[in-house]
Amino acid sequence: MARQRRFIQCDVFSSMPTKGNALAVVLDGEGLSDVQMQDFAKWTNLAETTFLLPPTDPGADYRVRIFTPVREMLFAGHPTLGSCFSWLHGGGVPSDPNVVVQECKIGLVPIHIDGELPAFEAPATTAEPLPEEDFERIRERLAVPADRVVQTAKLTNGPIWQVLELKSAQDVLEADGTKTKWPEFTPIGLIGPHPPGSECDFEVRMLAPSSGMLEDPITGSLNAALAQWLVAQGRLERPVKTAQGTQIGRVGRVHIRPDGDTILIGGQTNLLIEGTVTL
Repeated sequence: MARQRRFIQCDVFSSMPTKGNALAVVLDGEGLSDVQMQDFAKWTNLAETTFLLPPTDPGADYRVRIFTPVREMLFAGHPTLGSCFSWLHGGGVPSDPNVVVQECKIGLVPIHIDGELPAFEAPATTAEPLPEEDFERIRERLAVPADRVVQTAKLTNGPIWQVLELKSAQDVLEADGTKTKWPEFTPIGLIGPHPPGSECDFEVRMLAPSSGMLEDPITGSLNAALAQWLVAQGRLERPVKTAQGTQIGRVGRVHIRPDGDTILIGGQTNLLIEGTVTL
């Protein structure tokens, strides 16, 4: 039987409300079936909708399930920060006052709340070569000249990313993402450096999202995978800031900070809507 449940809609990874990545959060997800969750996520028509539940792992403060309009996800970045923000706003009290521990399909994800911005620990990422035929298919569809590609990889941290590192942020912005729709193409990640002295260090794009949009506004899980990849190559030894969503009018900012053996992925969350939903 349907009942009223606490609901928040927030905007993640931007200091400017409505310029980040929107997230719908149902704070009382107990009793909802998989079908009900998926149907509601389809109805919100946002990149992701999350449902908060009591944890099943004693080390977690809460459990989250993450849905796009068409499928459930093992892990995602902006739903992690947005769900944590919503859980705290709704009265959640973590066991550790400095760290919230989220349980999701890939396991436990610590979210540090003692710094300037909340930041989650980037999950372990595996890196494999991107098959040459996949690379060429992507490059040709994006209309990226071969001499503008620095390196490629297939990265997995729950989601699987087909990554192209390009020579510049401008190359990333000029890539034609209109012909890489999901499910013909699985998620494609692009990264390229901004000139020294710029506000942001890198430009990032995520194409072929399963939400039905042309590209994802800001993708914490992709940024986390890219950070792990760069650290493993010895190329990320200081805090950096990435921009994402520029091509679609967003002002996404992801703060990446190596911290010993941990990489923290941080960003701001803004509360836009709070109330109840009948489910």
